[in-house]
Amino acid sequence: MFSHRSASRLALLLVGLTVGCASTVPRGGWTLLGQRTVNHRAERDEVAVGPREGTFERIKLVVRSRAVTFRDVEVHFVNGTRQDVALRSTIRVGGETRAIDLTGGDRRIARVVFVYETHRTRDPRDPRAVVALYGWR
Repeated sequence: MFSHRSASRLALLLVGLTVGCASTVPRGGWTLLGQRTVNHRAERDEVAVGPREGTFERIKLVVRSRAVTFRDVEVHFVNGTRQDVALRSTIRVGGETRAIDLTGGDRRIARVVFVYETHRTRDPRDPRAVVALYGWR
């Protein structure tokens, strides 16, 4: 059995390990802000975010189920300003866009609008593409 002194040392060791591990966890990180199941044809869609989510330094879009070609991304901020990003790239299933740096002082996102075209397949029963929006704090 442990003595009182051994138990106290073990408790201090565990507290020290917990504090040491907590200091190595990176601050911030990618947060899922929302996602949309998009149509099979050229389209325009948006993900509403809102001020409660806070501010973000950058965003990215992740694609699931079917490849998507993005034409344009518009980030609308809570303060009424807008950032337009020419994003002309095809993202394969499971892929993601580059990280898009957000400009300005108040980077609380109201919504993100994206113009895209999904890649057609021969079988119309194939699943529609899902576009997920992530933000980096």
